Amino acid sequence: MKSTMMSSPMLVPDLTHRAAKIFASVAVISVEPDGTRSRSTLGDLHRRSRELAGALQAAGLVKGDRVATLMWNEREHLEAYFGVPASGGVLHALNMRLHPQDLAHVVVHAQDRFLIVEDVLLPVYEQLRASVHFERVFVVNRSGEKLPEGTECYEAFLAGADTAFSPPDLSEYDPAAICYTSGTTGKPKGVVYSHRSICLHALAISLPDQISVSRFETVCPVSSMFHVNAWGLPFAAVMAGSRTVLPGRNLQPEALLDLFAAEQVTLTAAVPTVWMAILNLIEANPGRWKLSPKLRIGMGGAACAESLIRRFDALGIQIIHAWGMTETGPIATVATLKPVMDTWSEDDRYAQRSRQGMALPFIDLRAVGDDGECPWDGETTGELEIRGPWVAAEYHDQDNDGKWTADGWFRTGDVVSIDPEGYIRITDRLKDLIKSGGEWISSIDLENTLIGHPAVREAAVIAVPHPKWQERPLAVLILRDGTTVDAAELRSFLERDFARWQVPDAFVFVDELPHTSTGKLLKTKLRHDFREWQWE
Repeated sequence: MKSTMMSSPMLVPDLTHRAAKIFASVAVISVEPDGTRSRSTLGDLHRRSRELAGALQAAGLVKGDRVATLMWNEREHLEAYFGVPASGGVLHALNMRLHPQDLAHVVVHAQDRFLIVEDVLLPVYEQLRASVHFERVFVVNRSGEKLPEGTECYEAFLAGADTAFSPPDLSEYDPAAICYTSGTTGKPKGVVYSHRSICLHALAISLPDQISVSRFETVCPVSSMFHVNAWGLPFAAVMAGSRTVLPGRNLQPEALLDLFAAEQVTLTAAVPTVWMAILNLIEANPGRWKLSPKLRIGMGGAACAESLIRRFDALGIQIIHAWGMTETGPIATVATLKPVMDTWSEDDRYAQRSRQGMALPFIDLRAVGDDGECPWDGETTGELEIRGPWVAAEYHDQDNDGKWTADGWFRTGDVVSIDPEGYIRITDRLKDLIKSGGEWISSIDLENTLIGHPAVREAAVIAVPHPKWQERPLAVLILRDGTTVDAAELRSFLERDFARWQVPDAFVFVDELPHTSTGKLLKTKLRHDFREWQWE
């Protein structure tokens, strides 16, 4: 016997095709650089994404070519989300927060052929220009100013295509997008998403027990569209026919709250640092913003404190705690409660919501310790391993660095316990990484660079709790005999290779550093010693 079901591929451009047929008039609102809001529709999105696909084809794009974007969360970026995969190309949203050297590295490594960049980010492009080679560069030119030599107007590019769009023959396993990790150890690593993985992820997070994306929502992805494809929210919102609000580049708390109130946003998502600032502003100005009573906030990228969930609940705003990585597509677990927990005490329910949650459908999780797979008892800890249809099986054209097990599970590097209900709680990190504002910082890379300074003999960089950024790097140093150096010089030295947000906020000079019996830095002791560090 064989299945009698049709073989119909799941493709990213099919999401806008459906939206154009049955949700054509649903609004897409985009905040412009001057703060005004432009309004279009899902029907316009479908039309213009096809125009972009046709223009790319006319420019010579062949299936599998990479198209980079350097844009904030805005209408033209959403067009690229769907137009590039529709053309057969692979979307590569560039993280402008990376150091120019790392940004150039990912462009070269991905072999990006074309670039779409908005005019306000041309200075970032200019920092890369000498180190990369784009065949053509298209500028979203809102200012109307003269474009730099060697670039073209995006609107003219769309209007000037000589041929109508002809959809390529695509498989659901063909690549649709590539994202790079934050470069936790060494250079960033590429993860290539298929049409199938993106569509399945959009379906899964839209389920009522997960993020719950529906046609009744007004969705505002605050998480950057260059950060793991804004956690998949743009794809899910278009698939569901949701009203979509794109916040542009002004992510200041007051501007976001003004936008949420004006457009009555009901679903948004970003890292905890964004929401901590917004929470403080709401509490300091009670009654100022008339937010939707249905507002829900997806929070991930770093652990969400129970106290934060409680404070938002007091305002009638629900926090949805989620966890994932670039390698997991990204969302893999969500901490929504089960019916059985209705009888639990309030404290127990809050404790459960502050966990990283349970696996989405089709995602398998396990914790593995020295003695094998850990029991789901909520106490035994081991490294979290994961597999599923939107979990990477390898890195793009790069050493997999032991990140996958022999039986095909991805090793996350997080140490977790799993309770009897299937909820994970991250308790530590295998590698001494620092997560600041939802972005990873490599302590090893900072240490290796600091040791290159002529005055530094030995260096240790650790994560120290921070009231705003969750964690910030603190450098603990031993200087060479007879030398002196101050913090300003060390910051300047590091900023040659690191973005400013990656550089330690403080430098402490000591006579000795703790080591293990094998000579390795004993960072557990350092973290204990500096656990009550007070930031200025």
